[in-house]
This record gives sequence, structure tokens and C-alpha cells, in this order.
Amino acid sequence: MHFSQNFTRAVPFLFVGLWSTGFIGARWGLPYIEPFNFLFIRMLLTLLAFLGLILWFKAQWPTLRQSGHQMVTGSLIHAGYLGGVFAAIKLDLPAGVAAIIVGLQPLLTAFLSKYFLGQSLSQRGWIGLWLGLVGVIVVLGSGVFEHQFEVHPGALVAALVALFSITIGTLYQKRFGTGVNLLTASFVQYVATAIWMGLLTFSFETREIIWDPNLISALAWLVFGLSVSAILLLLLMIREGESAKVASYFYLVPMATTVEAWLLFDEQLSMLALAGIAVTVMGVYQTQRAITAKV
Repeated sequence: MHFSQNFTRAVPFLFVGLWSTGFIGARWGLPYIEPFNFLFIRMLLTLLAFLGLILWFKAQWPTLRQSGHQMVTGSLIHAGYLGGVFAAIKLDLPAGVAAIIVGLQPLLTAFLSKYFLGQSLSQRGWIGLWLGLVGVIVVLGSGVFEHQFEVHPGALVAALVALFSITIGTLYQKRFGTGVNLLTASFVQYVATAIWMGLLTFSFETREIIWDPNLISALAWLVFGLSVSAILLLLLMIREGESAKVASYFYLVPMATTVEAWLLFDEQLSMLALAGIAVTVMGVYQTQRAITAKV
């Protein structure tokens, strides 16, 4: 697939806008369903959606070897990350705290890229990544840490599983998963995810569901807005850019979620939060400039 230059430039911001709604969708639907069952049903619906797209565009299927790599990527980027985030939220980990933990991804990605892919950042790039992290903590901390809460140990473990899964999965896809059609690659990844979620829900959950309109709307959005649209954009970004550059955009996700909560739920933004957003945007900008200067 070939894309115009304007679309390619817009991809990271489209991705951030879509990906940032994931926490909101999870919060919206999880009161009515268990996390792994939620993801299992979501994966089955997503597979149907991708199968339709594959047949429509007559996409080429990957080889057996390529499919194996995509299964690993799916197990990490989707099963590990989504399973960890949904389990953490279900165990009452505040979304802001979960976002801070997962927000360590750009730094972890940059560190591991040096050894896994041979990609290194300049001093300016590292400064940008640290600025981004500081901004995320400032924004989320301005609201989260004003309230007392207890962290379930299992929720913390689940959030860490999500962090390492999305980080390692991104690096693995960059090294082993390129050169495959994005539609069929995604389909294979979701097959792996559906298998994992099926095993988890049938092993540990009751699979009781309350078919509330909120659950149905959340499920529809998470399938088409996240699992289809956002993931295709993420895979395109991984294919076209360096791992640290792609990962730095994840710093913008909590910022976008904060703004969405302000627009949707009238949650007020303090001056401290606005300052944190500015610091994060500057950090991402510095990282992008540092990496672009190497090319």
C-alpha cells in the first residue's frame, strides 16, 4: 500500500486520537462484563471485520513463517497489552496511574532499541523522552494524586505486563514483522489474541454478561475505532518509522485522554495540567527532531 505524504504526516495524530479513547472505552464497558471475556468477544468481532476487509481488498496472505512472527506480535501487542490494561482497570487501578505506568513505554523502547535493533538516540532525543515522561506525570498527577487510593498488587502486575508487552511487541514487529500486508498481518495477530483471551476467560472467569447499551456501544467503538483503525495506523507507523520515534507518540495519548475527559465529562484542567501538556508536547517534538536529524 502506498500513501500520500500528507496522509503519512497525519497518521501519528490520527493514531493518538483513536488510541487515547481506549481507556474510556474500557471504563465504559467493564462494569457489565469481565475483562478477558470482553476482549474475547471483541477479538471475534474484530476478526470478522478484518476478514471482510481482506476479501474486499483481496489482500495477500503471509507465509507460514511470517504468520508465526505475526502470532508472536499479536500475543504481545494485543493479548499482553490489552489483557494487562483491562485487568488492571477491572481491579480498580485508577486510569491515570495505569497511564503513567504504560507511559514508560517510550523510554523502555528507546533503551531496548539500542540492544534489540541497534538504534540509538542522541542526547537531544533522550532529553525529549524524559521531558515527555515528566509532562505525563505532571498532568496525571495533578488529578490522580489529590485522592487517596489503594493499589491491588494484581493490578500493578497487570499494568507492568501491559507495559512490557507493548514495548517488546513493537520492537519484535519492527524486526521480524515487516514486509507483510497490514490487513492479513492484523488478522493473524488477532487470531493469536482471540486464542489467548479464550483460554483466559474460560479458565478464570464466569463469563456473565449484562447486555447494557453502554457495553454494546463500547464494544462497537473498541472494535472499529481501536482494533481496526488504530491498530492499522500503528502497524503503518512501525513499518515506516524508527521504534523510538513511534513510541514517543504514546506520550501524547494520556494528554489526549485528559482533553477528551474534559470535553465529554466536563473534568476541569488545572494550570498545572496545562503546563504538563505543554512540556509533553515539547518533549515529543524534541524526540522527533532528534531522530529526523539522523535520517
